[in-house]
Amino acid sequence: MHDIRAIRENPAAFDAAMARRGVENASSEILKIDEARRAAIHAAETAQADQKKAAKEVGAAKAKGDEAEFERLRALVAEKKSEVAAMQDKAKELDKALEDALMGIPNLPFDDVPDGADEDDNVEVRRWGTPGEFSFAPKEHYDLAGVIPGMDFEVAAKLSGSRFVVLRGAVARIHRALAQFMLDTHVEENGLTEAWTPVLVKEDMMYGTGQLPKFGEDSYQTTNGWWLVPTAEVPLTNFVNGETVDEASLPHRYAAHTQCFRSEAGSAGRDTSGMLRQHQFEKVEMVSITHPDASRAELDRMTDCAQGILEKLGLPYRTVVLCTGDMGFGARRTHDIEVWLPGQNTYREISSVSVCGDFQARRMNARFKAPGGKPEFVHTLNGSGLAVGRTLIAVLENGQQEDGSVVLPEVLHPYLRGKTTLTAEGTLV
Repeated sequence: MHDIRAIRENPAAFDAAMARRGVENASSEILKIDEARRAAIHAAETAQADQKKAAKEVGAAKAKGDEAEFERLRALVAEKKSEVAAMQDKAKELDKALEDALMGIPNLPFDDVPDGADEDDNVEVRRWGTPGEFSFAPKEHYDLAGVIPGMDFEVAAKLSGSRFVVLRGAVARIHRALAQFMLDTHVEENGLTEAWTPVLVKEDMMYGTGQLPKFGEDSYQTTNGWWLVPTAEVPLTNFVNGETVDEASLPHRYAAHTQCFRSEAGSAGRDTSGMLRQHQFEKVEMVSITHPDASRAELDRMTDCAQGILEKLGLPYRTVVLCTGDMGFGARRTHDIEVWLPGQNTYREISSVSVCGDFQARRMNARFKAPGGKPEFVHTLNGSGLAVGRTLIAVLENGQQEDGSVVLPEVLHPYLRGKTTLTAEGTLV
């Protein structure tokens, strides 16, 4: 959420930044609501002062025995009391209208974010590894002989419908090993604190991180009002919801492995084959809560953490900076990491790391305070470290052999009790 004072003081700068995100004249309606709100507050305060003044004069008139003046003033007090209540209600309505308007506007992009309309305008900033050369036509993950016994879309469709999968046997074990490897790396090497969180959260937690009110259709809500998390970003970031933490405790760095749930509204026909785009999937999510002065550097640090997982797995990738038209609602700058998938002969997103500045912190009222200082809003960041299912796809496709078996990355061997290969029959050896 934005600071109304900053918009009020420099609407031209705000509008220019929002125009880069395709939102024209963003300040106009907001400032109209703000002006009406401030007028209502002033009117309520003026009426309240008149009420207090008349109330004092009532006693004086009574003491003087001036019955007519007493009755007049008493009627005035009652009138002003009603007027104050009406003005306060109006101010509250306009305050809510202003909050709703501010919550519906995306974050301001950093100056160094490239301008653009969509993913075609993203800018590549790093490339690691060389896509492997195959002496045969590489297949997509779901067509590999060794994968077919352990990746069942038909049973999943019977259980739950389209865009679900059942993993069995060796494939399920590799999937689990990947998640454990990611968590161990982030905790032991990257200095993140592991957390285990609920996947059902209250509605105000979804408002805090920006999934609501604008993107409610992208998530699932239960009949009693809970929301299934689209990512562990929601519970992890909301650890500081309503809190004022000590400046010395920053940064707070977390990693959590959770189930994630997304309705994928509006994505019909996109990436529906295999495991690439599912309603239920797993991610190891990273979240950092930082001092404002440290958040930009933290973005690069978190990007390195995600890239490091792919490098340990030996998976070629590229990193791009998202342009203004492709960046997420709450981000000020986003680095997407795209892994090479030989079955599709292209790079596909496997991690998105974003710095949000104080955008989420204002929604959550999350602050820090130095001794003797005033409370200030923290900065928040989030990123995948990594999407487990998509990493599984990349491991299977990049390690595939002509017979349909898969040579597995060396770093996974200890998590598979020394097993190194998924055979063409679907077993681990």
